[in-house]
Amino acid sequence: MLDADFFRRWMTATAASVDREAERLTALDSPIGDADHGSNLQRGFRSVAATLEKEAPETPGAVLTLAGRQLISTVGGASGPLYGTLLRRTGKALGDEAEVSEREFADALRAGVDAVMALGGAAPGDKTMIDALVPAVDGLGTGFAAARAAAEEGALATTPLQARKGRASYLGERSVGHQDPGATSASLLIAALAEAAGE
Repeated sequence: MLDADFFRRWMTATAASVDREAERLTALDSPIGDADHGSNLQRGFRSVAATLEKEAPETPGAVLTLAGRQLISTVGGASGPLYGTLLRRTGKALGDEAEVSEREFADALRAGVDAVMALGGAAPGDKTMIDALVPAVDGLGTGFAAARAAAEEGALATTPLQARKGRASYLGERSVGHQDPGATSASLLIAALAEAAGE
């Protein structure tokens, strides 16, 4: 069973990973976006980690809802609302239980991903974070390590795609050949989840 401490570890591990990878995320964003994806997420997840140190939400749902609120209030561009919606909706779906099963978490995360698709209008194959998140949720049924591998594969698979959503879509064919920064940061989020689970 997964408790609030597990979800705090997930958010802290994500913040550390985004810190380490911020320059790479920004480098990926440079040719097809605003060159601020890494710095925006770094600011957001640092704020999440600091807030979770000060406040101690007692349920998995409350941890993720708080994290989502922080991201929406501190991250500029599209990333804040998208990642904030992902975590808030997942937290809401988890409800007020003190512990949740991996199955319940997988179902809640799917609800979060569905909310992101509804907000951004993106589907798999559009060269967005969805290309990492959908396979990750599908992989969660097998375990955290499988979800991480599926997310990383999904992010890599965005390279040959032409962007159909977001800032990169303005470039048309020139977006081909670049790995999507949003899918890459989503794969970091899922890798941190596996790390929190010790996988």
